[in-house]
Amino acid sequence: MEARFLFLLLPPVLLFLGVTTAQNPGFVSLDCGGQENFNDELGLQWTPDDSFMYGETANISVANETRKQYMTLRHFPADNRKYCYTLNVTTRTRYLVRASFLYGNFDNNNVYPKFDISLGPTHWATIAISDADTIEVQELIFLASDPTISVCLSNATTGKPFLSTLELRQFNGSIYLTQFENQFYLSVSARINFGADSEAPVRYPDDPFDRIWESDSVRKANYLVDVAAGTEKVSTRMPIDVSKGERPPQKVMQTAVVGRNGSLTYRLNLDGFPGFGWAFTYFAEIEDLKPNEVRKFRLVLPGNPDLSKPAVNIEENAQGKYRLYEPGFPNISFPFVLSFRFGRTSDSTLGPLLNAMEINKYVKKIDGSLDGSVIATVVSLYSSADWAQEGGDPCLPVPWSWVLCNSDPQPRIVSIKLSGKNLTGNIPSDLTKLSGLVELWLDGNSLTGPIPDFSGCMGLKIIHLENNQLTGELPPSLVDLPNLRELYVQNNMLSGTVSSALLDKNLVLNYTGNANLHKKHNKVSQNKIIIGSSVGAAVLLIATIGSCILMHKGKKKYPKQDKLGHAVSAQRLVSSLGDAANEAAHCFSVSEIEDATSNFEKKVGSGGFGVVYYGKLKDGKEIAVKVLTSNSFQGKREFSNEVSLLSRIHHRNLVQFLGYCQEEGKSILVYEFMHNGTLKEHLYGPLTRERSISWIKRLEIAEDAAKGIEYLHTGCVPSIIHRDLKTSNILLDRNLRAKVSDFGLSKLAVDGASHVSSIVRGTVGYLDPEYYISQQLTEKSDVYSFGVILLELISGHEAISNESFGANCRNIVQWAKLHIQSGDIQGIVDPSLHGVYDNQTMWKIAEKALMCVQPHGHMRPSMSEVIKEIQDAILIERGAEAVREGSSDDISRHSMHSSQNIASPMDIGASEHCLSIDAAMAQPTAR
Repeated sequence: MEARFLFLLLPPVLLFLGVTTAQNPGFVSLDCGGQENFNDELGLQWTPDDSFMYGETANISVANETRKQYMTLRHFPADNRKYCYTLNVTTRTRYLVRASFLYGNFDNNNVYPKFDISLGPTHWATIAISDADTIEVQELIFLASDPTISVCLSNATTGKPFLSTLELRQFNGSIYLTQFENQFYLSVSARINFGADSEAPVRYPDDPFDRIWESDSVRKANYLVDVAAGTEKVSTRMPIDVSKGERPPQKVMQTAVVGRNGSLTYRLNLDGFPGFGWAFTYFAEIEDLKPNEVRKFRLVLPGNPDLSKPAVNIEENAQGKYRLYEPGFPNISFPFVLSFRFGRTSDSTLGPLLNAMEINKYVKKIDGSLDGSVIATVVSLYSSADWAQEGGDPCLPVPWSWVLCNSDPQPRIVSIKLSGKNLTGNIPSDLTKLSGLVELWLDGNSLTGPIPDFSGCMGLKIIHLENNQLTGELPPSLVDLPNLRELYVQNNMLSGTVSSALLDKNLVLNYTGNANLHKKHNKVSQNKIIIGSSVGAAVLLIATIGSCILMHKGKKKYPKQDKLGHAVSAQRLVSSLGDAANEAAHCFSVSEIEDATSNFEKKVGSGGFGVVYYGKLKDGKEIAVKVLTSNSFQGKREFSNEVSLLSRIHHRNLVQFLGYCQEEGKSILVYEFMHNGTLKEHLYGPLTRERSISWIKRLEIAEDAAKGIEYLHTGCVPSIIHRDLKTSNILLDRNLRAKVSDFGLSKLAVDGASHVSSIVRGTVGYLDPEYYISQQLTEKSDVYSFGVILLELISGHEAISNESFGANCRNIVQWAKLHIQSGDIQGIVDPSLHGVYDNQTMWKIAEKALMCVQPHGHMRPSMSEVIKEIQDAILIERGAEAVREGSSDDISRHSMHSSQNIASPMDIGASEHCLSIDAAMAQPTAR
């Protein structure tokens, strides 16, 4: 529906966007910011977007980038508007739309932009530039349901939205046909040409649809790592039968990789995942097999033993050599980091072969607003006006600047604000069809004619039509609007009488400045304001304000203070554990604390807050007593904050709070005693000299701590942000089970808000850089800190060190990222583990840690996602441990758990992220 009404919005100057050429039917290539038509080195025809009337153009220069289409860009203001390109398409036809972004520091600010891109009302992706000289590319495959589509930029959070190129590529066949295509788009995550003979991608004209097949050698450094020994490139010049439609081009299928040692193993970072996706592999037998040679292999996905059963025999499945065979899954769930292996079967003499792979993520298609076609008719009356050019859906993903919408899944327009927009002619009659309208502001224009019948807008509360040239009478239908509270029609050319029924309504009515409009009688109700003259308006307004002040004036009431003072939050915390979470903290006396600690005899720790002592209560319970050493306001506030939080939250992975004491100038907190100290001491403290904790134990500690943080984020309302996560705040009990402690800096999230504005506090090395810059605290700030902790668990190094990371690096994040992205996991693994770990689990945690420490919060996973990855690693590690100890004949029983990555049977549309799948679809599909 969104595209249907957008067709009405197209000014003639934009219709060129649907023009195709004989050379590239169905192709559109827009050079954003360009000045002239040109053909590039591939033979693609580029058109400037100079008819797009918004934004500004900029020239950029980037080292090693000579393509003309990347020498310019178009950028837009960082405001609350969205900026849309509208393209003509053919309905019921599949397309690929591709947008690219090369920042090149065009604004000379060195502020990396971050903004959203959408296809119509559907959020497509968040563009977060992290390198001025790197091209960011987003691709989406969709089935056109309307004659136009709109690609919109909006929601800039840093820098300015911009666009370098916008391309449209039409498909002819049905390779991307899915049963979900009316409800989901396909976002391209990976399209890989294995065994490529160069780093250059394969695209047009080799691929007639101009898909970009990336060379595996280019992606290897940052994406394809953990490549199995014996992996070898092979190629042929023989023609490959790729059949018809949009199969991979012949040039892609003429190269491959072969596992000479019987295995092809890769780990692939999937943009946009975790989520449900479409994944297909492409095979063609391009080696000459001897009569006694057989190539059979299986796909092995950790955690999915059921998917590993079917065996591939390329020549047999494709019915001949040099023919394409393409098994895949139209609906499968993938993590962000995909580990996969093709392994030779026991009856095969040759290792596996792989030519190409495509993986796309399902993106839920959002239906447009319900009022789209109606408001399109209104906008078409003013097609040349600036405010009428915003394009896209009026409400989604962000509303037009002069429109407000409700929050329904399919929203309606609730407010129109077109004050002073030089509107002429009659009030558009289609406005009366907006059934959800609450406010209408058309004042300060040159509108003529009568006021239309608004009885179809029963929710209208505010109507502003003043300062126009309206004629005729006040329509009787205004009386029938039950919610009308403000009606301003002054300074028009209205005539007739104001009906007594309208005068008796409870509303603010101003009809002054209409020489021929009079009230029928002088009755004035006490529950409304009727303004008939400017003097009366002023007097009555002053009287109204005065009466409001008198009505609200009264005695102030002050709550009775307790020992903790005002700093104790009065906000109610709701726990999933019920009323137990709201029990008041126990108040110890100083004498009880002195008895328990033998007059503070045994010191067991210290920190910025104070000193911690060992104690034992009369019932034999061992306790840790933390004594506040600072009497500063800051220290007292942190004390009160921690008491307030801990007395209301309970979780097995949070250190149990037993009570407090605030007497004789002392501020004391009492906790359960954790016998094995802090995680920090076990990783790089004195305890490491005695014995190092194993990798499986480190994973279990990580799981425990993550569950404690997840509870704070999701189990409390409002959620709690810890703000000072670090290894010294993770304590270990007798069994080395972990609990999170120290809530002195924690903050309550504001319910419904995306962040909490806060003075930056935390610990260097663990501090979220985005929080440091913006002073806007979110749950993802804790995720960043936890990512640092994961890197410490892997490496056994501190977060900050002048010695451990080399001469030019002090930070564990920077150091670890260099090793992990280059495929060198061994370079960061703690030597004290002595190699006793499964390589796959180490990679899993390392890559999840890098996701946690992404520079922008929206790029980081939730704690729930982190927990799942840790739990998967634990299961795999336990299986590997069993094999190392010789206690299992069935590796998969331990290392693979059932269908974690297979879509479960669900109703399509029941969730934004879930697709339905039947038993047949769980098997590989060959087209």
